[in-house]
Amino acid sequence: VQLQASGGGLVQAGDSLRLSCAASGRTFSSSNMAWFRQAPGKEREFVAARRWSGGRKVYEGSTEDRFDISINNAKDTVYLQMNSLIPEDTAVYYCNVYGLGYDYWGKGTQVTVSS
Repeated sequence: VQLQASGGGLVQAGDSLRLSCAASGRTFSSSNMAWFRQAPGKEREFVAARRWSGGRKVYEGSTEDRFDISINNAKDTVYLQMNSLIPEDTAVYYCNVYGLGYDYWGKGTQVTVSS
């Protein structure tokens, strides 16, 4: 399984970014897709998740009103739309796919939000 994250960058507070995670290497129809992030000096933390097949989206509290996780099944790609970015969102963002007996991580993409 390969997960290729992209879309990070340096932005100003209040700006938006859309991260993408292209997934390949297996069938994902029964998988869960998630985004995590890790800020300097901190542990990796959960950001958002949903099932590949659709359904309820789950968010970490501080991002629920500003971020949106979506999936394009035709492109095998997971997105994280991030709006109203704040400096506290600065981190390396990782995509993750997990299910019964497997848990895969992609290399992260850096998001830096300046004040």
